[in-house]
Amino acid sequence: MAEPGARERIESSLGESGFALPGSLVWRSTACGKAGCHCQDDPPVLHGPYLTWTRTVRGKTVTRKITEDQLAHYQEWFDNDRKLPQLVRELETLSLRAFEQAEGGKSR
Repeated sequence: MAEPGARERIESSLGESGFALPGSLVWRSTACGKAGCHCQDDPPVLHGPYLTWTRTVRGKTVTRKITEDQLAHYQEWFDNDRKLPQLVRELETLSLRAFEQAEGGKSR
């Protein structure tokens, strides 16, 4: 039997979810390639670190720098993108159990 209240908990969590921003957040340091720049020294002193948001748009990788203020503002949206697939998997697992229980474990 499914855990009591599991479906309601999952449905409630799905209903409470707001916007979801897909992709990855990564801190990066870069070299600019300008001759004489400190990033070209040996050892190099790279520019940054910069926070970048990378995602796929129409099959292409898109990377954008975002500020720490933007991160603070949109962090919940990034978090939601990670939570939603987990909640859907939980609901699918619960649905499969319910199906098996309703059908007495029979495969058709």
